[in-house]
Amino acid sequence: MVTAPNPGPFTLDGTRSFLVGDREVAVIDPGPDVEEHLRTLHASLHRARRVHLLLTHSHKDHAAGAEPLVRSLDGPETALYGGGHEDLPEGESVSTDQGSLRTIQVPGHSRDHRAFHWEEAGILFVGDLVLGRGDTTWLGEYRGCVADYLESLEKVRALAPRALFPAHGPPVWNVEEVLDAYRAHRRDRLAQLARLRDRHPEASPEELLEAIYGRRLPPRVRKAALASVDVMLYHLEGASESREHR
Repeated sequence: MVTAPNPGPFTLDGTRSFLVGDREVAVIDPGPDVEEHLRTLHASLHRARRVHLLLTHSHKDHAAGAEPLVRSLDGPETALYGGGHEDLPEGESVSTDQGSLRTIQVPGHSRDHRAFHWEEAGILFVGDLVLGRGDTTWLGEYRGCVADYLESLEKVRALAPRALFPAHGPPVWNVEEVLDAYRAHRRDRLAQLARLRDRHPEASPEELLEAIYGRRLPPRVRKAALASVDVMLYHLEGASESREHR
């Protein structure tokens, strides 16, 4: 595991890139295009004959370093999957000399989000599906993401991995407890928003945002939080329409 020097409110201590294998290697989330980070990854691959680069999703803090890393590897054969590059469909695997990594589609944080299941070790590399600290990850990239995300949490639960390795923060060993916490947080936030909307039906998304978080959010975080309010309102509207048609 190599942590990129890109700490922040969304990346915690930085993006973690994971390497599985020695001669035939998978690099999960090469991370940002940061010279120091890519130099460390390059040095870690000095014995590799074949390198599979696997992107959990296309956000820059996970994927921007992928193409520069490929260009720097003039020895091993390389393949780049995900994030708008070659597709690795659900259930397909890549091989390493430490076992195989199978693709699991887990949309929500992004539409193209994947996890990679190292079945021999019982480890699921989950990208931003969950984080190594806290009980929430950002949702707001597309309408419909809340329903997708809740389904993805249940999909991971059904896999029953021994541990989750997120791209931000330490590994998660209490898998069931953390999945429960993420589901509960999202449902609690939806319930809070539903109560506010019912009490103030004319309130704008911006006003609902301030009712939840106050005015203390810095601009960058505020923009992300507003997008989250929007997708949760969309989810609640869909739930209301479903009840009306029963």
